[in-house]
Amino acid sequence: MALCSTKKVILLTVCVWLGFMVVIWFPELLPHLKSKRAIDKGIYRQEADDYKSNSSLHKDAVHVCITSDKNTIGGMVALINSIYSNTKHHVFFHLVLDAESQDHLRIWIETTKLKDIHYQIKVFPETWVKGKIKVRGGRQDLAKPLNYARYYLPKLFPDIKGRVLFIDDDSIVQVGFSSECSSASRRLTLMKVSSVGGLYDMKLSPGHAVGFSSECSSASRRLTLMKNNYADYIDFKSKKIKEMKIDPTECAFNTGVFIADLDLWRKFNITNQLLHWLELNTKEEIYGNERGGGGSQPPMMIVFYKKYTNIDPGWHVRYLGWTSGTSYTKQFIRMAKLLHWNGRFKPWGRVSQHKDVWLKYYIEDPTGKFKPARKN
Repeated sequence: MALCSTKKVILLTVCVWLGFMVVIWFPELLPHLKSKRAIDKGIYRQEADDYKSNSSLHKDAVHVCITSDKNTIGGMVALINSIYSNTKHHVFFHLVLDAESQDHLRIWIETTKLKDIHYQIKVFPETWVKGKIKVRGGRQDLAKPLNYARYYLPKLFPDIKGRVLFIDDDSIVQVGFSSECSSASRRLTLMKVSSVGGLYDMKLSPGHAVGFSSECSSASRRLTLMKNNYADYIDFKSKKIKEMKIDPTECAFNTGVFIADLDLWRKFNITNQLLHWLELNTKEEIYGNERGGGGSQPPMMIVFYKKYTNIDPGWHVRYLGWTSGTSYTKQFIRMAKLLHWNGRFKPWGRVSQHKDVWLKYYIEDPTGKFKPARKN
């Protein structure tokens, strides 16, 4: 009996040892471990890239920030892929999400063609804006905390010196970002990549920390029912607004795509300026009931009033999500450098215009959680 028991113990030990070796040597044979392995790899890559972001390896990178949550994460992936597919220059992706989505995104990146991108993931601390947001009218989805992550770029990325390009996750980029640059060697490299005018390296006027796309200089302007001036977004009956001496007929600008100089952002203490108006709006009517719908845009319009540089209109063709019908010709869409489905009709929804362009860059979710609606 003792000999039999000893054999059973030895056999059990061998089985456990073999199972342990299979997990180490052949994890791909165990499907339930595949996602765990991808997450671990993603965490390692994030730590490695955080370290490298402080070295000379990333000093000439194009820094791109995208924010998203579990409901729009497929848009983030499609946008990343469009940039990765069309920009040969070194791009570093700074991806800001809710806590629930961080592992989901790591799996999506590490198990698809995006596994070679350089990226870091940041979870946006929603406590930063808790109690500071009040959307009185319009779309309540504009009150989501992640919509306000763009206010905190220097705080989210304290190691970045210089520029960051912010792009909403309902966008697609169709050409490379850069053409001009500060160093001769970088200029020679980029001239081989793209002949189009660069967005990331665009010249900002002296004293301007940001570049936006003005509604006055955009072909998109004709697609909305609004005049798209300041009166559409801000309450000019407010005493505080009257003190700012803002012209209500001044053209608005769209904050879904912008280039920011974080050094100047810090110098001018822009985050605190934005938070001042954000919090003031919870106490008195500053914006929200106007046709623009409130959200994160009005404080930026107040703070950057006549203090921004215009982006080339081709770098922000928007309002693709404003209506379900086609607003632009296919030829015009092909010529656009950046497409933005701002509005209710997102490209992953059942009804949206030029959905085929977005689907060209969408990568199927390996976890099956995110499923874009498709027409029957």
